Amino acid sequence: MSEKIVLPSDEVLTYSGRIDFENIDAPVFVFPCSSIRFLTDAKTGKMKVENIHSYAENSIGVLVDGNYRGKLILPDEGTREIDISAFLDGKEHEITIFKRQDSCHYFVFKGLSVNADAMMKKAAPAPKRRIEVYGDSVSAGEVSEATAFAGLADPEHNGEYSNSFYSYSWLCARKLNAEIHDIAQGGIALLDETGYFAGPDYVGMESSYDKIRYNPQLGKLSDWDFTKYIPHVVIVAIGQNDANPDNYMAADYEGAKAERWRNAYEKIILTLRGHYPKAEIVLTTTILNHEENWDRAIDEVAKKLQEKDKKIHHFLYTKNGCGTHGHIRIPEAEKMADELSAFINSLGEDIWKD
Repeated sequence: MSEKIVLPSDEVLTYSGRIDFENIDAPVFVFPCSSIRFLTDAKTGKMKVENIHSYAENSIGVLVDGNYRGKLILPDEGTREIDISAFLDGKEHEITIFKRQDSCHYFVFKGLSVNADAMMKKAAPAPKRRIEVYGDSVSAGEVSEATAFAGLADPEHNGEYSNSFYSYSWLCARKLNAEIHDIAQGGIALLDETGYFAGPDYVGMESSYDKIRYNPQLGKLSDWDFTKYIPHVVIVAIGQNDANPDNYMAADYEGAKAERWRNAYEKIILTLRGHYPKAEIVLTTTILNHEENWDRAIDEVAKKLQEKDKKIHHFLYTKNGCGTHGHIRIPEAEKMADELSAFINSLGEDIWKD
């Protein structure tokens, strides 16, 4: 059967997320929630993908008309054509292909092929509202699909339950009708040499918040141009992995290590404010169990900054820091998104003005 080839640079494709476009016909997808959208009435289709594997089972997700329809498992390494025909029926639909996971892998998108007589059109524009989230595995939707373990420790898994579509981050964005950039990585803490990401030489958010490619185990690093996406609301949800290897915020709140953390936290918030002068900045953690002194530290920084900046907020969930022993499952993420979106809505309609 003859095919129609759609290159990544084709204008019918709409992208969202912090994506590496150094090669416009081989964009690199790094962050969860990053996506490609298009309209088609194709009956058959394939997606050409190169996977760059670090750990876990790697997969991409597919939405049809905004509804989650399943995942496509990627090979550990190499370039393959992945059949997407199961999501096509010959009728016009909006198809979204998105990154389900964090930098447990990158993938390089190398194009689509559909049946030759298929229509391919540009999807509707992204929402005009824009949010950006800086967070860890909870913000990435890690283990979110393990719904039988709500409130419990995680089951044994190898990435198969991780789905950014069901993260509180993307759920909140959909409730707000906002586009999202989800700068989230499992295991990450604020400071380098702490947390659980990219060990044994752990990498913190302080070294990755301004990057596109940020996993040192997957090759070169690359910087992000903050002018390419200006959010109206920035959510910073860091402080849950920071107790590894030393829970100094609990052991010695007034000590030198705790003071260094608060100073570094303040610095990154002020840096983000420099990039986004008009944005509402929401400081928070999540309902995942953690020592409350981390939230106390965030509150201390927030109150200091609020003396000069009324667009900085500290938000606590109803079950903040005490909601679950494991990762946040879909029903729990829904409740978090309800609370967070309600708080953001309470700030008024004017926050969405450019």
